[in-house]
Formats: sequence, C-alpha cells, structure tokens
Amino acid sequence: MVIFDDNIELSAVLEEPEGSGPFPLVIILHGFTSAKDRPHTLLAAQAMRDTGYATLRFDLYGHGESGGTFREHTLFKWISNTIAVIDWAREKGYTELYLSGHSQGGLVAALVGGMEADRISGLILRAPAFLIPEGARSGCLLGYHFDPENVPEEAPVIKGMMLGGNYIRVAQTIHVEDAMDRFHGPVLILHGDQDDLVPLEDSRVAAHRYRQCELAAIAGETHHFDRYPEQMQQIIRTWLEARSTKKG
Repeated sequence: MVIFDDNIELSAVLEEPEGSGPFPLVIILHGFTSAKDRPHTLLAAQAMRDTGYATLRFDLYGHGESGGTFREHTLFKWISNTIAVIDWAREKGYTELYLSGHSQGGLVAALVGGMEADRISGLILRAPAFLIPEGARSGCLLGYHFDPENVPEEAPVIKGMMLGGNYIRVAQTIHVEDAMDRFHGPVLILHGDQDDLVPLEDSRVAAHRYRQCELAAIAGETHHFDRYPEQMQQIIRTWLEARSTKKG
C-alpha cells in the first residue's frame, strides 16, 4: 500500500485485528536507518493488535521502500510524512488515533503529538531519541563531532552512510519540550536500561514533563528491544487494555 505526501510515495502496511470494527488505530514510526518491518517493530505491532487496535506501519522519507534518499531526509520531512499518514487515516474513517515511534521515530511521534494534540488519543514511545536536537545544537550526533556554527555540507554518521547538512540545520531548530507541553493525553514510554544509544535519563525527564505519562524501564534491555521483547509486548498490551477499560 502507498500513501502520498505530496509527490513522495510512502510504503505502508495496514493490519486490523480479528473481529468487526471500527478499530482504534496506532500509526507506527520506525527509527533512524531502520524500516517498518524490523523484528522489534513487528512484535510491538502484534501486541497492539492483540489488544484490539489496528496498526499502520510505514517507511519514512529516505528509508525502506519509501521515496527520497537517506542523505536528504530531515526531521521536517518525517514530520510532514507523519501528518500525511494521519490525514490518510482520518479520510479512511479512523477517528481514534495513537502514534507510536522507536528512537528517531519516537522523537517525531512526540513532535507530531504536540502539533496534532486534538487528533491524537495517546503516544507509545520506545527509546525515543530526544537527544537529537540538543546534539545538533552542541555539535555531536552519533559520535560525529562538528562545529554547530558552521554546519558541514555532509556528515558521515553511521555504517558509512552520509547525511546532508540540512538534517543538522533542521534539528537545531527543534525543541521537543514544547511538543511535550502541548500534549495532554496519555503517554507510555518504554526504555531499556542497557540502551547504549539513547540515555534512559532522557526518558525519565520526559516522563516528568508530560502530564500523563507512564515510564517502563526494562532491566537488561537494549535500544532495539531484542533481549526481552515479550516484556515490551506485555507492557504495551497492559497499557492499551487500560485505555479500552477507561473508555468502556
């Protein structure tokens, strides 16, 4: 399935649980250099469907099977992609919408949650990379150091992959705290205490800032939730079941 953001094709997979709808829908964002079909994302989506929620996984600009190039992707483009997917879902009749994202996708889900606070019922953020904007302002991204006052035209950030300087320029302007303050709905943050890419402390700070937030710190878990995925799944199921109970 393809969803368009202007002329950019976004590859997406919509899956509904068994039974008759309408279903609440969770829109799922992957992380930096990732895609919609990574094992931990599939397991998270399955937990959501187990609880009676439909899921919509999609590849963001420059990733997976979607249009654009990795080098030219920015947080602004990912925000635009996500808003386009929300609009598509609403046009298809989904009225109860949740956003879920991992790592950079978690950051973008939080940003869009603040922008679309009147349309989003809740957020599920897994190891959200809240550190990206401050890293761009201070001159360090994924271990790559640069002069933030003289942004390089391209940056070798990971696995020999190059990012254009516009990624840094965009990230420098973003303040996720504003989005947190604007979102008043329920939030679940999951984070492994052995995450060596995104500090657990950032999620602790965010949990205190959000008005309604549950932080689940999983002992021994990594950034990609590949040691104890069943714990991640159970936490998601329990949290979503609580939302359904409150509605009932």
